[in-house]
Amino acid sequence: MAKMEVKTSLLDNMIGVGDMVLLEPLNEESFIDNLKKRFDHSEIYTYIGSVVISVNPYRSLPIYSPEKVEDYRNRNFYELSPHIFALSDEAYRSLRDQDKDQCILITGESGAGKTEASKLVMSYVAAVCGKGAEVNQVKEQLLQSNPVLEAFGNAKTVRNDNSSRFGKYMDIEFDFKGDPLGGVISNYLLEKSRVVKQPRGERNFHIFYQLLSGASEDLLHKLKLERDFSRYNYLSLDSAKVNGVDDAANFRTVRNAMQIVGFMDHEAQSVLEVIAAVLKLGNIEFKPESRVNGLDESKIKDKNELKEICELTGIDQSVLERAFSFRTVEAKQEKVSTTLNVAQAYYARDALAKNLYSRLFSWLVNRINESIKAQTKVRKKVMGVLDIYGFEIFEDNSFEQFIINYCNEKLQQIFIELTLKEEQEEYIREDIEWTHIDYFNNAVICDLIENNTNGILAMLDEECLRPGTVTDDTFLEKLNQVCATHQHFESRMSKCSRFLNDTSLPHSCFRIQHYAGKVMYQVEGFVDKNNDLLYRDLSQAMWKASHSLIKALFPEGNPAKINLKRPPTAGSQFKASVATLMKNLQTKNPNYIRCIKPNDKKAAHIFNDALVCHQIRYLGLLENVRVRRAGYAFRQAYEPCLERYKMLCKQTWPHWKGPARAGVEVLFNELEFPVEEYSFGRSKIFIRNPRTLFKLEDLRKRRLEDLATLIQKIFRGWKCRTHFLLMKKSQIVIAAWYRRYSQQKKYQQIKSSAIVVQSFIRGWKARKILRELKHEKRCQEAVTTIAAFWHGTQVRREYRKFFRANAGKKIYEFTLQRIVQKYFLEMKNKMPSLSPIDKNWPARPYLFLDSTHKELKRIFHLWRCKKYRDQFTDQRKLIYEEKLEASELFKDKKALYPSSVGQPFQGAYLEISKDPKYKKLKDAIEEKIIIAEVVNKVNRANGKCASRIFLLTNNNLLLADQKSGHIKSEVPLGDVTKVSMSSQNDGFFAVHLKEGSGAASKGDFLFSSDHLIEMATKLYRTTLSQTKQKLNIEISDEFLVQFRQDKVCVKFIQGNQKNGSVPTCKRKNNRLLEVAVP
Repeated sequence: MAKMEVKTSLLDNMIGVGDMVLLEPLNEESFIDNLKKRFDHSEIYTYIGSVVISVNPYRSLPIYSPEKVEDYRNRNFYELSPHIFALSDEAYRSLRDQDKDQCILITGESGAGKTEASKLVMSYVAAVCGKGAEVNQVKEQLLQSNPVLEAFGNAKTVRNDNSSRFGKYMDIEFDFKGDPLGGVISNYLLEKSRVVKQPRGERNFHIFYQLLSGASEDLLHKLKLERDFSRYNYLSLDSAKVNGVDDAANFRTVRNAMQIVGFMDHEAQSVLEVIAAVLKLGNIEFKPESRVNGLDESKIKDKNELKEICELTGIDQSVLERAFSFRTVEAKQEKVSTTLNVAQAYYARDALAKNLYSRLFSWLVNRINESIKAQTKVRKKVMGVLDIYGFEIFEDNSFEQFIINYCNEKLQQIFIELTLKEEQEEYIREDIEWTHIDYFNNAVICDLIENNTNGILAMLDEECLRPGTVTDDTFLEKLNQVCATHQHFESRMSKCSRFLNDTSLPHSCFRIQHYAGKVMYQVEGFVDKNNDLLYRDLSQAMWKASHSLIKALFPEGNPAKINLKRPPTAGSQFKASVATLMKNLQTKNPNYIRCIKPNDKKAAHIFNDALVCHQIRYLGLLENVRVRRAGYAFRQAYEPCLERYKMLCKQTWPHWKGPARAGVEVLFNELEFPVEEYSFGRSKIFIRNPRTLFKLEDLRKRRLEDLATLIQKIFRGWKCRTHFLLMKKSQIVIAAWYRRYSQQKKYQQIKSSAIVVQSFIRGWKARKILRELKHEKRCQEAVTTIAAFWHGTQVRREYRKFFRANAGKKIYEFTLQRIVQKYFLEMKNKMPSLSPIDKNWPARPYLFLDSTHKELKRIFHLWRCKKYRDQFTDQRKLIYEEKLEASELFKDKKALYPSSVGQPFQGAYLEISKDPKYKKLKDAIEEKIIIAEVVNKVNRANGKCASRIFLLTNNNLLLADQKSGHIKSEVPLGDVTKVSMSSQNDGFFAVHLKEGSGAASKGDFLFSSDHLIEMATKLYRTTLSQTKQKLNIEISDEFLVQFRQDKVCVKFIQGNQKNGSVPTCKRKNNRLLEVAVP
């Protein structure tokens, strides 16, 4: 039987229910219980069809390792247990293989883990896509953009230590192979009010604390900052330190990430200078001052902070000070300047700080986009990742929460629409009948907020643009008039009488019934935050800054580009951004991650049922399950379905030969399920009720137990048979080996016995022969002894008469003769080697042989020297004669001599006959060339050296030009009178010429050569051979040479050379030439 392929499944080893679509019964209580059960077993991911529910564990889990990445790579979505990697892989493969643009929508409450989920998606995609230097650089830049944006856009809140205070949508662009090319980031509504004020228990943006904690003392000094948080009014002190967060280490991470993303050093420095300026703006305080006309104006209390801000930003101090005290209003051709009171000055200061930080954040996003954008213009595949603020319900909800919740309403709307659309498309694709599904459509809530005529945002813009006195109360009053009858709007001041006595609804608030629940908004600040006004005087002051970044952040401050048109409000800008985002998402295939926060304490292992229940309601998860179960609760492709349940039918087990669909049909007909409980699609089987699936699983479990029992039975039988056959085979082998061993042992005993007998017999015979030989030897010795005694007696008798006359002399001569004979025989065996340099000689045995011993040593040495000389050729004899001559001339006189002993004398260092460059020189010389060498000729006038060819023939000494080969000088050997040189380790020598000779007209020659010993020796021997006179060799550290008419002293001194160990020559004056020798 062929080996069956074993695959894991979502249904195997399941804790609770891995897919909520299969939950039975389906209600809120069972939904929460299933989540809790899985959460308690560290199973934080659960499916609703293709939607992933992620419960924040508030601790690290070992489920994101590289091994896990490989487990989920290229696997079916339902093949393994629920995981965020499964959804990431499904989205990536759909983009790569099916050419479908994808978007991953991550939603949930603040603190539910949306930011971490987006990081995990990006890290998985980075791990499974292609490799290569360029691709790795793009992936690294995409991943490193996160720490930068988190530092500038995230903050600690009461619900989350790393809460995203802005919305981020990143489009990651891929090529046709699925390798990342780059990305584009869009940001939505940074919570800039946090810059100037934070709720109790919360912090400002991370970057402020990271800068003060992690910057070096030198950097802080340059930024004019101090490390103490309490020095800055914009930083809340009650939550300045966060447990488990190292701001200093995070600052180093941010600086490194900025470098990887592509920020230049001066750009990073400029960003930190802007951050420092924002911090210092909070320390500017104002005091009231009355003018003559009775109007109040404001003055800055301490101008030191203002001075430091101006130094950081390059703004004229008087310009910025005036911008904080006056406001200029332009209308048509008129300009009106009014003073600002203290409250207005503080508003202007905070508005500048908020705008400065907000525009810096937008500049950072654009700068990152420049670095990570795709460089090629080819068609790209796109995967969008949306990480945006979750639904927020605080004790005090203001304009920011209103905008955030509006965005979540739009996301919920598109989620329901796309989920239903996806479900309907699958039914149509599989040719299954589609039935209408009733669900809550939150379009009515979206219309309440965004309607262009009577929506809340439209009325807020209208109120902001209306002339006259505009306050938050007038805005609420207008809402009460227009929206009073709306079923999702509640206000105590509205015309609707049912809320008049609702004490839970203050007069200055209104309440909206969102899809997630009711949220009460305080109307205070709505108008100001929507206006988002920055006085033109401050914009112009910023534009005048010499700081290039700050100037670029305020282009409207350019006087040449004054625009009197009112800028769009914050609400209208965000509404347009959300509309663009929704349009973008609708063009892509959606993938959803719903994040849930298990508790408000940010602690592990705590599951708050009430909190989770609230999130389940406003995320509409039960509704999502009902949508998936409205038609068929479970669907699966035919191949894995047949593979999983084929053992339930005899016809499909163990192998089905036909198409997979036909096999599934046979299987379900065999099981006799009601026809209405399942339906066959084109590529999948659809099961209506989860009970049917669970019954299938129960049948499979029982069948697997039966199969396991059968396999155990067959295995045990096989094991017993195998064991028996093995025992039988072993018994035969053991018996054969024992018989062999027994016969071998018996043979060894017989063999050893035979050997013992043989040894005894051989021993007896050997002892017998030994006795006979010993007896024979004793007989021979006895005969020899008797004969010796007899011969001695005869000799003594015969020579007794002679012994009496000169017996002593005879004995002495005989003894001496024997000693000498013995001496020569020993010398023969102890003779040393034939090498002339071997100084070994046997020791003298007797004192009276001393002279003989020495004479023999001398004669032997002469003899072996002759034998050694007889081996020499004529050429070798000549070489040794020259070496001997050199030894006699220079040994113990010239320091250069020892290094020349081991160098052979070559003579012809230049191959003139072979080099075509010297053909003219060769033709000019008819004699035999003894030396051909390049020497340095010392100039008689200044001591500088020039290269010349030095040629020595049998009769002449010639100097020729090295480059042209032209003969410069020719001196007969008879005109050379002397050669002078120093005793030191240099190559300088002088050739003295006979006075009055033709060659001596310019004076003597002074040369430098690397082969001085050889040249002097050959010159000496050649001169002696031709003139029969010895050439005088003078060795002295001072000698005289004749240069034209002058006698010049050549003096050799010790000195440090610039060019290493090369001697240098320098003409001091007309009478002295110094040669510096190292």
